[in-house]
Amino acid sequence: MKIAMISEHASPLAALGGVDAGGQNVHVASLATRLGAQGHRVEVFTRRDDASLPERVPLARGVDVVHVDAGPPVPVPKDDLLPHMDAFGADLLRRWIEPGPRPDVVHAHFWMSGIAGLLSAPAVGVPLVQTFHALGSVKRRHQGAHDTSPAERVARERLLCRAVDRVVATCADEVAELVALGADPARIDVVPCGVDLGRFLPATDRTDHLHREPGRLRLLSVGRLVERKGVDTVIEALALLPGAELVVAGGPGADALDHDPEVRRLRGVADAAGVAGRVRFVGSVTQDEVRALMHAADAVVCDPWYEPFGIVPLEAAACGRPVVGAAVGGLLDSVVDGRTGLLVPPRDAHALAAALQRLADDPALAERLGSAARVRAEHLYGWSTVAARTAESYERVVAARRGRAPAGPAPARQVATAHAPLRAVSAP
Repeated sequence: MKIAMISEHASPLAALGGVDAGGQNVHVASLATRLGAQGHRVEVFTRRDDASLPERVPLARGVDVVHVDAGPPVPVPKDDLLPHMDAFGADLLRRWIEPGPRPDVVHAHFWMSGIAGLLSAPAVGVPLVQTFHALGSVKRRHQGAHDTSPAERVARERLLCRAVDRVVATCADEVAELVALGADPARIDVVPCGVDLGRFLPATDRTDHLHREPGRLRLLSVGRLVERKGVDTVIEALALLPGAELVVAGGPGADALDHDPEVRRLRGVADAAGVAGRVRFVGSVTQDEVRALMHAADAVVCDPWYEPFGIVPLEAAACGRPVVGAAVGGLLDSVVDGRTGLLVPPRDAHALAAALQRLADDPALAERLGSAARVRAEHLYGWSTVAARTAESYERVVAARRGRAPAGPAPARQVATAHAPLRAVSAP
């Protein structure tokens, strides 16, 4: 199958840890790579943010990253990219109406990628699959006036839910949100994010974890340093855990931490809580460094306000480490409370501290939870399994399209653009 993925702001080639570079980059890169390994041909279309980038960069066997000219070739915050989606969609349409093979399916990642997909895929008769990764309706509910998304976001997501051929949700919690936006439940598949089980492995020697002094606890937080990730709640919980230390990985490079606004805010939280000496910021890290940090930790803490899915809990599970996390979004799927980790209400430092105290008092419990987490990750979350399930969604939507319409350009459809509510487009 020939697959076109659209990931307008999250390039699979990007360095992780920045404000707009995180789980979606890993998801797109890993999914595309594993689909290529399974014999599919994949092109990932992403926006050119550097004039020196070549148009096409091989990523893996059967997978190329294609840089699309849409807006200035410089980094642009993702919340400022909507005006450039017309140009992105027009570029895709130009490519696909030219002589030569078209993709069998287009898979848009994030809502703005869906806008570009609606401006291109339907016009050439290609089915469009959408994964949102995060929903503006949820973000607005939790962040209120601090939400920097374009004002049109929720309306565009509502349109996408009705207009695309299929939605691939990443967790069960997302399905209800999609239905509330108007998606047909019969056209939603739930396929989780995945984890590289060959890279994220348990430590070969766990003696130090099993025999650590009760009450001592080495904690790890990994992810983009943005307020909604709830690192401040983790820091506040340390005040109730005198034997705990926290490593915070993510954000800018180590040499730029002192100038990062969120790092400065979090250091202020640590000072106010009296735990500054027990919190260490290490900055952006590679995936191999994440694995090493997880091996050194007794538990990985994920306490976001909301979380569309979250890859870090899977990486922790694959490393055989328990997750203590907020009972929100994807963590409700990826962490089984009391079996592979512990779940607590979000933004509740006392509840978080109580759960962590259980692990501090019982090192063997942490090891049992971590071992069970690894087994579950092997059964459910390997990228080969995730890619195969995603390909099944593609096959269903391609078969449905072929069964109800002849091959060739589709009739004009109403689609969203950046500057007008609706516009009809069709292939020339």
